[in-house]
Amino acid sequence: MHNVTITESAQGYLAGLLEKQDCEGIGIRMFVSDPGTPKAETCIAYSRPGEHNEEDLVVEYSAFKAYFEQRSIPFLDEAKVDYAEDKFGGQLTIRAPNSRLPNVNDDSPVEDRVNYLLYNEINPSLAAHGGEVSLEKIVDGHAVLQFGGGCQGCAAVDLTLKEGVEKTLMEKIPELKGVMDATDHSDSSNAYFK
Repeated sequence: MHNVTITESAQGYLAGLLEKQDCEGIGIRMFVSDPGTPKAETCIAYSRPGEHNEEDLVVEYSAFKAYFEQRSIPFLDEAKVDYAEDKFGGQLTIRAPNSRLPNVNDDSPVEDRVNYLLYNEINPSLAAHGGEVSLEKIVDGHAVLQFGGGCQGCAAVDLTLKEGVEKTLMEKIPELKGVMDATDHSDSSNAYFK
């Protein structure tokens, strides 16, 4: 189940960083922000005792514990953390080939499923009009969407939003109650400039 490789050199480097933190029981936590989208970033953070999430997967390495965010695990499949010395000291690299790939099933969190549809079905058709849409958050079962590019300040956006985007999302994600728009469309000052 756990397919993240932290090489010996990376473990040594991370252990050195953790020692400098002067905190008993400190470990690392690995997660992917915006998983399954083109904006996905794979992150390693310090995890002080009590800071990790109860649901995290805990893996014991020789010098420290690593906590893996449950939601990120499918996106961390085949990830590799390596440390390579170079003349400037060295560099920690994280390669997570699956972090941006949509990895969604019916049990995935609603946010992940909304993102999947936005990036794979909805944005490609909006892109023809220079627009894009992203999920800000889920509030009370409603997806709050941020429209950008040509969709901002566009009079047709209400139509696009209600007709296209909402219909697609509601059909595919039955537990969604509706869609809200986070953008103020009266501001068209930078609608066509990125």
